[in-house]
Amino acid sequence: MSLTTVSTRPGTAVAGGERQRVLRNTYWLLALSLVPTVLGAWIGVSTGITAALSGGVGVLVFLAGAFGFMFAIERTKHSATGVAVLLAFTFFMGLMLSRLLAAVLGFGNGAQLIMTAFGGTAGVFFVMANLASIVKRDLDGLAKWLFFGAIVLLIGGLVNVFVGSTAFMAALSIMAIGIFSAFLLVDLKRIVDGGETNYITATLALYLSLFNIFQSLLALLGIFGGERD
Repeated sequence: MSLTTVSTRPGTAVAGGERQRVLRNTYWLLALSLVPTVLGAWIGVSTGITAALSGGVGVLVFLAGAFGFMFAIERTKHSATGVAVLLAFTFFMGLMLSRLLAAVLGFGNGAQLIMTAFGGTAGVFFVMANLASIVKRDLDGLAKWLFFGAIVLLIGGLVNVFVGSTAFMAALSIMAIGIFSAFLLVDLKRIVDGGETNYITATLALYLSLFNIFQSLLALLGIFGGERD
């Protein structure tokens, strides 16, 4: 046995163990984040508290809240406080999602559409998680293009707030599913490769992609599959 082999094996084991720890903690926190999301969505639908947040007001509240929480998560990600802030953020996102959920529940098959969107999102996650463990090439270069695509989506969404085009909304939703599915693959690959060492940051990235995929799928299902009573 060479000296090189003896000296590198312990380091490799530690690195591998660290990757597994980050991946395990990320998955646990991601699963936990669904609880406040569902709670926030249920409160929003039950009380109608977000019903008044339409048009430009809704966009401003969403952007201010989302970016405010993300800034706070970045500042606290190395402490237990970061977990609490992340869960508070997912509760906020659930509240913001409640307007779309309430609209879909207005269809005769609304509950079925929501479960279909949830199943579709879970399916995308399963496929991307498996791809992340198979793909060998580095995907960080793709992330730059995806970020540009996300900016285009954001601008398009802001424009459609005032235009109110159903066809444009459908097109944006299809783009969002593609872009955030690719984001999911890139972020999962980074975690698997050991490029992401903070499980709170990793959870935030995965959560945002899954949230956008679910929201976009639900919007498409509502547009093309909603049944009026």
